[in-house]
Amino acid sequence: MERKPPQHWHGRPYYSLDAYLKNTYGEKLYKIAVDAGFTCPNRDGKLGTDGCIFCSAGGSGDHAVKTVLHPSVSEQIDAGIALFHHKRIGQRYIVYFQAYTNTYGPLPHLHSLYTDALREPSVAGISIATRPDCITGDIVTMLVNLKEEFPDKFVWIELGLQTIHEKTAVLIRRGYPLSVYDDCVILLQQAHIPVITHIILGLPDETPDDMHATIDHLNQLGTWGVKLQLLHVLRGTDLARLYAQGRCCPLSQERYTDLIISCLEQLSPDIVIHRLTGDGPAALLLAPLWSLNKRNVLNTLHHTMKLRSSWQGRLYERSFP
Repeated sequence: MERKPPQHWHGRPYYSLDAYLKNTYGEKLYKIAVDAGFTCPNRDGKLGTDGCIFCSAGGSGDHAVKTVLHPSVSEQIDAGIALFHHKRIGQRYIVYFQAYTNTYGPLPHLHSLYTDALREPSVAGISIATRPDCITGDIVTMLVNLKEEFPDKFVWIELGLQTIHEKTAVLIRRGYPLSVYDDCVILLQQAHIPVITHIILGLPDETPDDMHATIDHLNQLGTWGVKLQLLHVLRGTDLARLYAQGRCCPLSQERYTDLIISCLEQLSPDIVIHRLTGDGPAALLLAPLWSLNKRNVLNTLHHTMKLRSSWQGRLYERSFP
């Protein structure tokens, strides 16, 4: 008899973050993206000044609560909570330290920011977006201490890997080798801190086999969650210049759908899916414009997976019995 998606996925053909949160906390948790005022070693001169080729001036924090109106993180959290007051279901939140590299600063400053967020009664936990080359043993110790101080709340780390392939990593100016990511994941796993890995699908010159190799690496090393990000071409980035020169060809919706399904089928069914497309800011997005209709993108994906009797991990056990 052919296996089917488990019931705890709540009808989805993959293990979504929404399903995980409902299973674990009994309700939907709303995410508040904040800008804590960090920079990045790819921008402050330590590694470079131009950032990754796909990164906008907002440092992936274009959807964060605006610091112009709310300078402090605590004010941003309050403003974010206010946006959800009209919601009738769910009264708890995840504070997402999103913009730039959110462990790239003095340890006391990091501790103060994270503590302030975790002290908010309605905050269930925090998710910290960073780079694996900006995680030290002292930072991990601090995070472990925070988990002990707030035992009823969670601390997640999000790592921007994007690809396992060195040629692509050089092209996008990632700034660190794969071994740094691997060592960081092992360090965080030993400390029982969940890791969410960011992957970009459709990077220049990468084939489906290249992207499947990245998925295989995640399966082998282990990651608690994953964000499968569609490559967006944003105005003002070096990727936009490659796009104008015809050296970057964004995925069509049909190719994206086929690719994301094949990646999901190969991915361990235990890995939580935090993102499947991404949210390119409409004012900055050059391509692919079809991605602006996120509801259509996800509905098409779900419908296609249903027609193909497809689900996350369908092919996983063939490679990892």
